[in-house]
Amino acid sequence: MLYSDVAVLVPCHNEVRTVADVVTAFSRALPGVRVVVCDNNSTDGTAQAARAAGATVITERHRGKGYAVRRLFSDVDADYYVMVDGDGTYDAAAAPEMVRLMRDEGVDTVLGQRRAHSSSGAAEYRSGHQLGNLVFSRTFSKLFDTQYGDVLTGYRGFSRRFVKSCPLLARGFDVEIELNAHGASLGMPLAEIETVYRERPHGSESKLNTYRDGFRIFRRLFRLFRDFKPAATFGALGMMMAAIGASVVAPVLVQYSRTGLVPRFPTLFVVIGLFLGALFLILTGAILERASRDRLERNRLSYLAQPAPRQVRCGTDDRADDPTIAPGRRRRALVATIERPADLADGPLHQGQQASC
Repeated sequence: MLYSDVAVLVPCHNEVRTVADVVTAFSRALPGVRVVVCDNNSTDGTAQAARAAGATVITERHRGKGYAVRRLFSDVDADYYVMVDGDGTYDAAAAPEMVRLMRDEGVDTVLGQRRAHSSSGAAEYRSGHQLGNLVFSRTFSKLFDTQYGDVLTGYRGFSRRFVKSCPLLARGFDVEIELNAHGASLGMPLAEIETVYRERPHGSESKLNTYRDGFRIFRRLFRLFRDFKPAATFGALGMMMAAIGASVVAPVLVQYSRTGLVPRFPTLFVVIGLFLGALFLILTGAILERASRDRLERNRLSYLAQPAPRQVRCGTDDRADDPTIAPGRRRRALVATIERPADLADGPLHQGQQASC
């Protein structure tokens, strides 16, 4: 099977020891694929090694994985995408299954759920990374009402309509959280497959800082939740403020009911301020919810403007004369066929082309 409609995206920064092996492995696993490496301002010859291995190389001067992924999404055109880190830790043998799920089952995004190569996993996963991934996966699933097993994996498959409707803003390693939020917010079809996660080759160093980047990812996660569900976010803050105000004003009301006097006017003023603040937060959430809904609708329209991975295409066919129809007239019958984007034309369906009913 040829994979000329697939692009492998490899964001890289200083991965000269591993990038050539990654390019070669995916070229073998997906015959006919185009491997595109985004050199994220490397200083060790990563770009030259990638070109020598047969990859197309583009350069992104702004440092950060988010910038590199954003550039790849903008500049690379394909029907299906596989994104993988250039550190040699992911198994290229899982890529054909990712593509199959998108082609045959119409999945918009496939996540490679990491499974340690060794029995203990200590060589592949640092303890902080294991704990962080578990916390982030469960927190994300709870906030966005999904079931993600590995939200921080760097091994993913995307359909064209996912990539071309994704307005990435992340700059660093929090890009994975934003990709997850984009798919979850639009209710895109999702699949996860297990894939072997290997230890980095000797001499290759991780660019991820456990605590600094972990804090940034957590901050990004809650900012995305605020942006996608502002009514819930600001409403919860408003209810908390109102509850504090109620607990503070209760003794004042009890004393007023007994004596008819309000001896603690400063407390009463604070309570009034708390209730006004709570009302302001709730109203702010309601207004932002409308704006968020408008933004999601625009994203949805952008998503629907691209062809589905597994498309139902309508056409017509002439049938023989029907005895119930007057002689000389023919009935045009509507028929539906299920096709992949690459089947709709002589080549892959690119932006600007549309299938019509």
